[in-house]
Amino acid sequence: MSRYDLCLAWNWEYDAGFARLLDDACTRRGRTLLQVTPDNLDPVTAALASGNYHIRALLDRASDSDERFRLLVDWAGRENIVQINPQEQSHWAWDKATMHLEFISRGLHTPYTIIIPPQAEQPGLPGLDLSPLGGPFAIKPAGGGGGWGVVLEATSLEQVHQARQEYPHEKVLLQSHIAPVSLDGRPAWFRVLVCDGAVYPCWWDTKTHIYTRVTAEESARFGLRGLREVARRIAQVCRLHLFSTEIALTGNGDLIVTDYVNDPVDLRLQSAAVDGVPDAIVENISHRLVRAAERPG
Repeated sequence: MSRYDLCLAWNWEYDAGFARLLDDACTRRGRTLLQVTPDNLDPVTAALASGNYHIRALLDRASDSDERFRLLVDWAGRENIVQINPQEQSHWAWDKATMHLEFISRGLHTPYTIIIPPQAEQPGLPGLDLSPLGGPFAIKPAGGGGGWGVVLEATSLEQVHQARQEYPHEKVLLQSHIAPVSLDGRPAWFRVLVCDGAVYPCWWDTKTHIYTRVTAEESARFGLRGLREVARRIAQVCRLHLFSTEIALTGNGDLIVTDYVNDPVDLRLQSAAVDGVPDAIVENISHRLVRAAERPG
């Protein structure tokens, strides 16, 4: 029998750099990594089912876009394999409407939001008042990710109806626009990655999508230590090992969570893509994932 400490299921070509760093992290800790891609999915699932392969933990970054990987995820569930970001937990955290209500109950600041039921459940919207949104607003399907279905500068009820027609089985969030404060000429908008208790705050340019890591000096000078606290509280809510979130600092000093829980996280390396994650962060995340896989389930 071949035994592996961690199995990485991936099907996105741009995950290759992350897969390499994860393999390096396993090697440094004396662990073994099994990589499952569309090229070897069938023989690997057969080997697992027959008992010729055994894995200790699974990190699935493929089944959300390729149904064929569900066999691997379902097998891991039946065999009580440790799962990093278990699928049922991920599905719960993907629901923006659910996260919005959870965040409010935990005292986290969010944009002013109107949650609309799916069109399939409630075709009409009698008396819907958009004025509390205060001007241009965002339209977000509750179950979307990676910008799926998002309209950032909506202005009319007609656009709301259009979104509901396009995604009739999705709840829809209407969110007020958040204007971040400027810090030394830079908008105080941040994308924060979280992995197994570690928090990685980054400046994030909403136009170029370029990450720049927040330094310790900047954190102290601009009073940004709260980013870590907010991210840790989000981790307590979503209970995922690995995710990212977006947070904006407003002129009155509030940290507003603008994009709740992103999973799976885009882990393209900045050395390979200008809008990728700084390599050092991805490398550190890789080591933390290996340590998470070592713990009992």
